[in-house]
Amino acid sequence: MISALISYRARRAGLLAFACVAGHLMSAPRPNVLLILSDDQRPDTIAALGNPTIQTPALDRLVRSGTVLAGMTCASPICVPSRTEMLSLRTYAHALAPGASQPPTLAESLRAAGYHTWHIGKWHVAGRPTTRGYEESSGLFTETAKRPIPPLERDSRGQPITGYRGWVFQDDSGREFPELGVGLTPNISERFADAAIALIRRDTTRPFFLHLNFTAPHDPRFLPAGYENHYKPAAMKLPANFATEPAIKLDTRDERLLPRPLSAERVREEISVYYALISHLDAQVGRVLAALRESGKADNTIVIFTSDQGLALGSHGLLGKQNLYEHTLRVPCIVAGPGIPAGATRSGLAYLRDLGPTILEFCQTKPPPATDAVSLAGLIAGTVPQVRPFVVGYYLDESWAVRTARWKLITLVKESREQLFDMENDPHELHDLIAEPARAQTAAELRKLRADWLKAHGPATPNPRALQP
Repeated sequence: MISALISYRARRAGLLAFACVAGHLMSAPRPNVLLILSDDQRPDTIAALGNPTIQTPALDRLVRSGTVLAGMTCASPICVPSRTEMLSLRTYAHALAPGASQPPTLAESLRAAGYHTWHIGKWHVAGRPTTRGYEESSGLFTETAKRPIPPLERDSRGQPITGYRGWVFQDDSGREFPELGVGLTPNISERFADAAIALIRRDTTRPFFLHLNFTAPHDPRFLPAGYENHYKPAAMKLPANFATEPAIKLDTRDERLLPRPLSAERVREEISVYYALISHLDAQVGRVLAALRESGKADNTIVIFTSDQGLALGSHGLLGKQNLYEHTLRVPCIVAGPGIPAGATRSGLAYLRDLGPTILEFCQTKPPPATDAVSLAGLIAGTVPQVRPFVVGYYLDESWAVRTARWKLITLVKESREQLFDMENDPHELHDLIAEPARAQTAAELRKLRADWLKAHGPATPNPRALQP
């Protein structure tokens, strides 16, 4: 019975987590934390995690020196909800509930505990960094508030630019710097890395929390200098679940990036540029980690690399996010640093918002009350096999997913149908079992898990139709 997975042991995981790391944490100075977030990066785009084509030497080194959280899940595969959950430690609905009392954000909790709290790069959350707990931002990149959106342009492959239009670099006062580029530019990852390196080199007497937010490999995709021929389109392997027609009905900006039906040739071209952006991003991560070592701060810094959500990029006949298949709902996640097991992989399911209590525990700081997140310290240490027996994913009010270690039920509300996948035997979600009588009980149990979750957590979004995909 799937319901039996919610065991006493799982409910105790948060308490056990503290015990597993307390010895190291209490015997060492409070660590710095470097949280690196990419944008729209699939979980299968790191060489050390099994991709034989892509080149990611910096992230490969991080994999070897740290622990991979292979079950990391973004609850809602859209930038704003996903990033809001990470910062607030709450579901998106709870984080934006009108009139509700909100606990401190992750940055506010760390700042109150004496940490420097620095934000770099993409900001796609309500307010501004300095109103959400960050004492300072550098290389802040967000939507303009002062000038009209520029005319429609085209990316390096001649496709119309529909993402990041009108975004510019800014400072904390709101002053804008359009001379550094409007929208994404080929070298933008370098600018974010430069800002991070400058802060790492700063002399401080207090520990820091540095939140570094890249925009790569989100579209529009411009090939960085030196990466124009890094990957040959013809050599790109299509996803195992590539299809020319979409498996579900989606009418979003992302799904209009390429002509329909999808062609293998065009998708290979897109993958080649996507991989080039990730390799360029990897080089910038390498620069940042080198600066950390050169500064003498690496031995006391927890480094976390992850992404806000994945991407389809041809899988299931889709191009973007806004779906609940594994290539989009799951994200890469690596944790490395003092006290973190090296070369380990943990398969337990977790949410991105769970990183908040985990960081706070590493920093010897109690998490705020009334959050929807749990610490992953025990999972990382290997003292507990799981902290969540299942996770729930949601896209607006249009689709839901319930995922256990083996099974996954997707509910497509607008299409009035469901999909059921055996994740152990069908990791690419190619064989829908919902119509098989032998699996009716499994589907019923997954529906109950979702119903129970809804009773405890309420709706997934506070105003689903107000969100623009």
